[in-house]
Amino acid sequence: MQVDLEHEKRIAAEAAALLIEDGMVVGLGTGSTASFFVEALAARELDLRCVATSPATEAKATRLGLRVVPFGCEGAPTRLDIAVDGADQVAADGWVVKGNGGAHTREKIVAAAADRFVLIASSDKLVEQVSPPIPLELLAFGAEATIARLGRVRRRDAPRTPDGGILVDWIGPVDDPAELARLLSATPGIVDHGLFPPELVSEALVGRGDRVERLRP
Repeated sequence: MQVDLEHEKRIAAEAAALLIEDGMVVGLGTGSTASFFVEALAARELDLRCVATSPATEAKATRLGLRVVPFGCEGAPTRLDIAVDGADQVAADGWVVKGNGGAHTREKIVAAAADRFVLIASSDKLVEQVSPPIPLELLAFGAEATIARLGRVRRRDAPRTPDGGILVDWIGPVDDPAELARLLSATPGIVDHGLFPPELVSEALVGRGDRVERLRP
């Protein structure tokens, strides 16, 4: 039987939208599944302040009537009640890979600032263990030297991030996600990587057929 992945994304997003309460500060992710969440959230017509992780998300949220506020400037929120975002891989051990859309640096900042970080995904995103590619954002300064130092990376044919970063993918082994995350975090020139540790994630809402499964790391 053919799986309707778009339907699974939508019902996971709609389930996440029901977690939002009036007056919350909400982090909005980036990508196709997060876009369904923005639509479902706007339909609830709550009084919210939202932080967007990309210009595309901000534009859609604003167009649908959500109030998007700055994040990072003086007077902006420093804590969020909840952030909701999609995922590229959700492993059985709780590790997550994000960043296919190139927004993983901002997404990780927003996730870390949220009291509760909820992933939404279709069933095809569930994996036994994470595997390459792992998205990386590199500082433009010295990018070629960073790439040479890393060795096992592939440049993306993609525009720079909104913060001026260069997108590449780690294509080497991911035998131990925690060890690789430490290596990448310690490499000068890497702004951030797309490995999200289990302790950052509160729960995952995964669409499977016509139902939504709730998974906890």
